[in-house]
Amino acid sequence: MVEKTYQLKVLTPGYWKRRLVQALFLLSAFVLSAANVRAESISLIADEETESFLAEILRPIYKAAGIRFNRNNVYIVNDNSLNAFVADGNNMFVNTGTLMKADNYNQLSGVLAHETGHIQGGHILRQKLKLRGLQQASLVSLIAAGVLGAVSGRPDAGMAVMLGSQTSALHNLTAYQMQEERSADEAAVNLLEKTGQSPAGLRDFMKKIQQQNMLSGIEETPYFRTHPVTAERIGFMSQKAKEHPFTPNAQREKEFKMVQAKLTGFLAEPNEVFQKYPNKDNSAPARYARSIALFRQLKIKEAERLLNSLIADEPENPYFHEMKAQIYIETGKIKPAKREYQKAYELRPGAALFQINLAQAMLEDEPSPREVRQIINLLNKSLIQKPDSYAWLMLARAYGMQEDMAYSNYASAEYSLRIGALDTAERQVKEALKANPTQSLRLKLEDLNKRLKSLRREQPAESF
Repeated sequence: MVEKTYQLKVLTPGYWKRRLVQALFLLSAFVLSAANVRAESISLIADEETESFLAEILRPIYKAAGIRFNRNNVYIVNDNSLNAFVADGNNMFVNTGTLMKADNYNQLSGVLAHETGHIQGGHILRQKLKLRGLQQASLVSLIAAGVLGAVSGRPDAGMAVMLGSQTSALHNLTAYQMQEERSADEAAVNLLEKTGQSPAGLRDFMKKIQQQNMLSGIEETPYFRTHPVTAERIGFMSQKAKEHPFTPNAQREKEFKMVQAKLTGFLAEPNEVFQKYPNKDNSAPARYARSIALFRQLKIKEAERLLNSLIADEPENPYFHEMKAQIYIETGKIKPAKREYQKAYELRPGAALFQINLAQAMLEDEPSPREVRQIINLLNKSLIQKPDSYAWLMLARAYGMQEDMAYSNYASAEYSLRIGALDTAERQVKEALKANPTQSLRLKLEDLNKRLKSLRREQPAESF
């Protein structure tokens, strides 16, 4: 299972790949142990640009629905099929296939509004009640419980495979009834109207799913199986689209095309990237996608040339500097990488992934005592926003550089907890308590101990 996840080839060769495989192995073992079931693996992707765009689309939709929005509850699933789904804790999952194959941002908005309609209608709770009695320890429940952080051994990667889990439970959670689908359609139309958007995108996306499956002759798209598309539903959307036609927003469409280009650059085969974005296409999305594909082919100078042209056009775009930093750190150029991550962070100081990226580059550059304090500050700020396992691991290293073994062991224990190494976490808590912790840290250690004990109680009994 680990090899299947790893072979997505999101990352280029190097030291951090080995770290990723180790992290995925530990996490996958924990997930399977918790679930006690056989299952296929899925993978999640972390990318500030894509996550930020999804948040921009979802935040007003959630507000219109009266649902509290938390960006950390939005996940990007590395899967090429047309699919999106919601689950416990208002968690929203969006496949890369949906992001890459949607014709415009309005189609994406329609899909997200429909899924929000399922949350608003309480459909997840009803599904959960129906599934009571079945053994469920899904990725969703683990995330909602705060057990798993984002494990990547590579926070600097714009597109890093994050973690694996089972899909069978997710399929059960997304097997909605037709009545609930109609209800979600009606909610989506209402939410789109409230946010000044058209239902035309959702209608067109439904048609896209229907056409794809008619051409294939089989119902192979997960979204088609769990969200059955009927002529009645398409007719309903078509009528509503006449009442509220789609008027594109140029800036939002531009952002969407850049996200698509980035995802395509990282996830498609390079030859496919060059076919979709040929050299004669000098648009920003085309140059962006080609630069990433060239980077994956280790054609570093050509990739840098395209990125430099993008930066010349938009010097205040943080994602171009982030991408350039990734190229530098992958090729062992730590100081230039640190400089570019610093620039990206200055342009977007609130981005947790940028804080982690910069901290990692600084750690690799023999930091001074003052810089170590900056690293600790960056990582602590990132953890407030985004629970990330690797941030805890780096924090342990930074505190170790300060010879603060109480905090170093505490951070190590938080990391061990998130990769499922409970025995190790318990030992690290004991070591932290031996190191004369401050009163505030002692309280954190006591809280961590409680979480560890709770997880121990929830672990399934061994079966023979």
